[in-house]
Amino acid sequence: MTPPIWSRLVGQDAVVAELSHAVADAERIRHGEHGPAMTHAWLITGPPGSGRSTAAVSFATALVCPEDGCGVCDVCRTAPGGGHPDVDVVATDTLSYKTDDARDLVLRSTMAPIAGPWHVIVVEDADRLTDQAVNVLLKSLEEPPPHTVWVLCAPSVEDVLPTIVSRTRHVPLRTPSTADVAALLVEADGVDEAMAVFAARASQGHIGRARALARDEHVRARRQEVLAVPGQLTDVPSCFTAAAALLAAATEDARAITDALDAAEDADLASEYGDGATGVTASRMKRLMASATKDLAARQKTRRTRTVRDQVDRALVDLMGLYRDVLVLQVDGTVELVNDQMRPQLAALAARSTANDTGRRLRALSYCRAQIEANVTPQVALESLMVELKDPWIRVA
Repeated sequence: MTPPIWSRLVGQDAVVAELSHAVADAERIRHGEHGPAMTHAWLITGPPGSGRSTAAVSFATALVCPEDGCGVCDVCRTAPGGGHPDVDVVATDTLSYKTDDARDLVLRSTMAPIAGPWHVIVVEDADRLTDQAVNVLLKSLEEPPPHTVWVLCAPSVEDVLPTIVSRTRHVPLRTPSTADVAALLVEADGVDEAMAVFAARASQGHIGRARALARDEHVRARRQEVLAVPGQLTDVPSCFTAAAALLAAATEDARAITDALDAAEDADLASEYGDGATGVTASRMKRLMASATKDLAARQKTRRTRTVRDQVDRALVDLMGLYRDVLVLQVDGTVELVNDQMRPQLAALAARSTANDTGRRLRALSYCRAQIEANVTPQVALESLMVELKDPWIRVA
């Protein structure tokens, strides 16, 4: 029987079996026996929303749980939320992990477990480790302390350096099926079945996105705005207008996320450095706070930049889903449409172009995503993209 801790992982039976076997062998190693299924460093990959972070945290929880992930003990209740001393879940809301971040991880890895048999360090978005940060981590990844386990997460092995891949055991996740995601929304979140199927299909297997679409009317409305873009591209000026509108919407949605975080951090900083102090104490704290405020402002600016780019990328993925559906109709494919509720509009788009045109539009979308990931200004990348979506035979460098 599969331990309950794995119930949060959707449509990943092979991964659950492999990691459960590793947990069992970890227990054998503790007792001096042979346990080949367990190793000290793991790399869990999978497309966005597939559950790679959930898999990593569930694995970490099962390793420190006395019952291998019973789902009901204090360990299973606290570890997934970052409340257990032997499970460190590390994430970045900025563009990358820096060298100082890596040094902090190495320092953490030297700490012995406190309450359980293992100290597990989960590093989300390991693809955001800079080359310098990776160099700092390599020795610890290759030869960690005896009771330390590293679990790194990334979209694919191509997104991390070969030196990391060679020092870790790779566990690939697949994109969950529409049926799997819809069942999760109905059973775990109480979503209406029709809405669950729509959200699962529209999310293209991204569980977090599916939940947002099922719960939030604003998210659904914003997605419809994005899907209407191809019909608005009638001339070059309209391409620039559409690009500006898409970026403005992404910026607005990003601000809704970051403004609340910024305000809470500003308040915490003011409290930490003696907000309300008087006299000599206030003067000293003001000087100390100036440097901390500067550092915090820099981190917040980087987070805002990343969040805007994430919102833009989400819109581009929705557009890729739309053009993928157009291509399916053009080649008389039999696979399920992502946007089945838009079949008449999709048929109209398919009739106005060829499969070759659509293929070029999909390549333009992929190129735009890569450009933004490589720090090209989103406005420039989007303007070029919109021109190419209007006329796929124009190549805008």
